Formats: sequence, structure tokens, C-alpha cells
Amino acid sequence: MATISGMNSKKVDIRQVRQHFSSHAEDYDRYALVQKTVVEKFLRRLEDAGPLDGPVLDVGTGTGELARQLLARWPQTAVTVCDIAHGMTRHAARSLPQVTAFDADAQRLPVKAGRFGALISCSVYQWVNDLPGAIAEGARVLKPGGRLAVALFGERTLQELREAHRQASHSGGAVRMSHVQEFPAEGEVAQALASAGLEQIEVDSADEVEWHPDVPALLRSLKKIGAQNANSERPPGLASRKVMQQMIKHYTGNFGQPEGIPATYQVVYAFGRKVKG
Repeated sequence: MATISGMNSKKVDIRQVRQHFSSHAEDYDRYALVQKTVVEKFLRRLEDAGPLDGPVLDVGTGTGELARQLLARWPQTAVTVCDIAHGMTRHAARSLPQVTAFDADAQRLPVKAGRFGALISCSVYQWVNDLPGAIAEGARVLKPGGRLAVALFGERTLQELREAHRQASHSGGAVRMSHVQEFPAEGEVAQALASAGLEQIEVDSADEVEWHPDVPALLRSLKKIGAQNANSERPPGLASRKVMQQMIKHYTGNFGQPEGIPATYQVVYAFGRKVKG
């Protein structure tokens, strides 16, 4: 998860993303604590931006937490949810029988142009290979004047893990691509909204810090929500035992506190409107 290079070099294996998240649908809500916080703060920002016109499309719904909280605020809204991972789509459909649900990739939405009054999404768009293309696809399905509102993880996400892994790899004499996923920079997100022709663009970010008792607990938590490295050019297999031990040592030594070890998530909030015509 975190950044090494620019957005254009990113090569996410979508099949692995689908498999990782689908297989962890039942565990997701128990471990996705930061993601739940993001949903709550995202919806507060959405409310502050004014009335929400439907119908609404929730892209990458996961277990349906965003749609669930949105319906609690706007119960009369028509909501459609989709996810690339069938296990997630199925889970959301079971828990939210009032919504329409289908499987879909954010980069290729099987929806007619101008269908929705709003597209919303949390913790999803960091996984796409072509962020400008995915945002343009989102804009395509919006009505004129429709709102696109997304929250995604930015390049500083898991910066402690990335730095510890870099130090461990260098101390072991390894010069190879990290096992840590890369995410987009805030400026790249703003550029993607602008290139999609959206207006009234607002992009900013805030850090969320999650605490874990130790590094193995952090790694287990990431695995439980399916947030594993899906870069198609990642090193084969697992990091060596020596590198893993060194990584844990560096992480604990550099960042450890009496309350445990921190994991920082940079949350990028991005809002825009489709031009009315």
C-alpha cells in the first residue's frame, strides 16, 4: 500500500484485487476501522456540500457501509451499489435489500451515460490503474450537474511501513521493488478530476493514524481486509525472513511508542460537479 513512483507507472493486477477483497468480505467490518472512520468523515463533508440529488451510485461498496450510512441520512434516496469483488457485492446486497447491486469495475461501469445524480465512493480509487480514466468514467454516468465525491488513500498511506521496508531491503543488500503498494498523490487526484471536465473541484487530505500492538498485528489486520499488494510487478513470493525481521526491527525502533506502533493513512477527499450543459 503506499507510494514509490507516479500514478502512470502503476500496474495493479485487477484479478488479485477482486480475489483479495472477495475472500475477506466476512472479516472486513471487524478490521476496517480506518475505512469506517473515512466513511463517517466523508459523509459529513458530503452533507456540508448541500442537498444530494439521486439516484446515487456507490462504487466499490464493499460490505455496504457507505450506502448504509447514506440511507440513514437520506432514507428516500434511490441507491445502487457495485463492487469488483463478488463476495463484497453479495454481502452488501444481503444487508441492504432496498438497494440495487451488481458487480462492476470502477474503470468500466456497465451503466448508461447520464444515469445518476451522484457518484460516491470511499477507499476504492487508489486501486485503479488509470485514475484519470476511472474518474472520467464516473463523470460519464452522471447527469449534467451531478456530483462526484470520492475519498481514497493517498501517497503517504502506510509511510511507516514503506520506510521500514526500504531500510530493511537496503540493509540486506536487496535492490528490488517493494512489497508495499503505491497510491496516488493529492495533486494527481485533482488533475484527474480536472481532466474529466468536472467543475467546482475541491481536493484536500487529512491523515488518520491507527495504532497496533506490534508490526505483525498490523500486517494481519491488512490481510484480513484484503488490502494486500496487488501490483503485477511486485517481487515474487513473500519477503525473505531476514528482510521481514529487519523491517519489524526498523519499524518498531523508528516509530514505536508505549501505546504500540502507528500506521498513518493519508485520506484524499475529492469533490466535483459535472458541467450542466
